[in-house]
Amino acid sequence: MAAIVEEQVEILSARRMAWLRFRANPVAVIGALMVATVVLAAIFAPLIAPFPDHAGAVIDFRNKHAAPDGTYLLGADKVGRDVLSRVIYGFRVSLLLVGGVLVIAVPLGGTLGLLAGYFTGWVETLITGFTNVMLAIPPLVMALAVGNVLTPSLTNAMIAIALLWWTWHARLVYRVAKSVAAEDYVEAARLAGASHLHVLCREILPNCIAVISVKTTLDAAFIILFGATLSFLGLGVQPPTPDLGTMVADGRQFLPEHWWGVLAPGFAIFFATLGFNLLGDGLRDMFDVEV
Repeated sequence: MAAIVEEQVEILSARRMAWLRFRANPVAVIGALMVATVVLAAIFAPLIAPFPDHAGAVIDFRNKHAAPDGTYLLGADKVGRDVLSRVIYGFRVSLLLVGGVLVIAVPLGGTLGLLAGYFTGWVETLITGFTNVMLAIPPLVMALAVGNVLTPSLTNAMIAIALLWWTWHARLVYRVAKSVAAEDYVEAARLAGASHLHVLCREILPNCIAVISVKTTLDAAFIILFGATLSFLGLGVQPPTPDLGTMVADGRQFLPEHWWGVLAPGFAIFFATLGFNLLGDGLRDMFDVEV
């Protein structure tokens, strides 16, 4: 009983120390606040957007390319829609893309990485070999190829990005699982008659959670940027759905006179990606892991 209590105290102390390391890192805290801003804006978009209906196919040529003023704080686009409202809804689309990709990539890559790290022989060779082959394909090339085959949409953009994104998680989890599988306590669990499933889920997987959390946070930034790139090229989310990459592509036609059409969504992409990167760096320091 005393040993269990002592172990729980050690766990709580370790978590408290990790939290203190995170809180003492001002850059990480700033990143967390930036991410929280993006998430809250996406969730409460209908409440905080000045013109929620402008997230759709509204057309108001009377305010075409209206400059930033008291009515349109960030100006209006080529058909008179409020840029600020569309940027706020654009955060929602970007986060949906991030969620869709990670829901596919993290479980798939994590499972394959665990299996490759735990089992030896043909299982390890097959998984690592296939992963290395997929890693050799440039992600943008694969996404462009898939985007040209499938009809451009948010769902197909998720598929295009997720087709290669799982490989990074597989390689990362494989590295950690391979190291943990060689530990004495894992071997003791095997000798005690524990099943492979028990060893994978109870002994190895908990040691991978920290690196998966950090990697997932950093991935969110890259996926937002990657999705914006696809939309900019016309292979991602299609109008009239407000997407940050599409807004940049539309606005560049009217530079430099109507600069707000590019600056606002461009800054939104920068803000979101920077926030996730800073938060990921903070989590990496907090968990003291290498990703």
